[in-house]
Amino acid sequence: MKSVLRLVVAVCAALLGAVTVIAPAQAEPKLPENYNFFGGIPYELQHPGGSLPGSNDFSCKPSAEHPRPVILVHGTGGAKTTNWGSYVPMLKNRGYCVFALTYGALPGLPWPFTAVGGMDKIQVSAAQLAKFVERVRKSTGAETVDLIGHSQGTYMPTYYLKYYGGADKVTNYVSIAPLWKGTGSLTPQSKTLGQLLGNVPMPMCIGCGGMMPGSDVNNKIWRGGSPYVKGVKYTNIMTRYDELVIPYTAGYVRGRKGENVKNIVVQDTCSQDYSDHLAIAGSRRAAYFALNALDEKNPVKVPCSFVPPFTGQS
Repeated sequence: MKSVLRLVVAVCAALLGAVTVIAPAQAEPKLPENYNFFGGIPYELQHPGGSLPGSNDFSCKPSAEHPRPVILVHGTGGAKTTNWGSYVPMLKNRGYCVFALTYGALPGLPWPFTAVGGMDKIQVSAAQLAKFVERVRKSTGAETVDLIGHSQGTYMPTYYLKYYGGADKVTNYVSIAPLWKGTGSLTPQSKTLGQLLGNVPMPMCIGCGGMMPGSDVNNKIWRGGSPYVKGVKYTNIMTRYDELVIPYTAGYVRGRKGENVKNIVVQDTCSQDYSDHLAIAGSRRAAYFALNALDEKNPVKVPCSFVPPFTGQS
């Protein structure tokens, strides 16, 4: 009788062990997705200097499906929180390791100025990006990263690629509202003005002159006759209603032989999209174009619905 009981106990224990092994792991709760350019501002106000939930987890290890960490590079006046309220949860929910930095905040100033990035010289910001990329690569074990930038965050990283050793450390370079040719008109007169004023520190925004056509920085970005680096896959996402990149076609630069470049104007396939310079970084539509640039083999359907200016909410 005792031997029978021992057998029953052993069988039950084995079954319980099997159940424990095959029981599904508790799914990580999804982050709420809020497609609105201003979606990250409340978090910065509540957690000064913090990182949006889902970003900057330096214990994150990329998966086989998404083998490269994604680094988000904000625009002028932005920060790792305020610029990316739409992108951090979207990417994290889809299994990416997501990182974001605040670059170019003027040193020695208190908060909230610490959350106003893109103010320093392009060269200073590019060096900060280089340091951040190395930290991400070291923590994740990834050989290369993918970049998603908005506005100045589409422009400054090229300086990193060309002058700070980033050319072989980036696979995908996604630019939202890019300004490869600079902003402020592309006429000969504008380029002459850029040559004269491009190195003159502007109040608060010391490096903004470097985004003028004809400036020393712009000329360096175009070293070799192109803003692109061979071996990197570029996707430019633009809006005809951009009021800060003037003209918006400053970001529409075709790739030369050996350069991998795709240009997308959001209105070309959806007349209901009224994104402006801010809205394009907050709309689901533009964000899904960015998703597809990161993972062409598993595309998501890009919606065509009304996208209002300013917020981009859709």
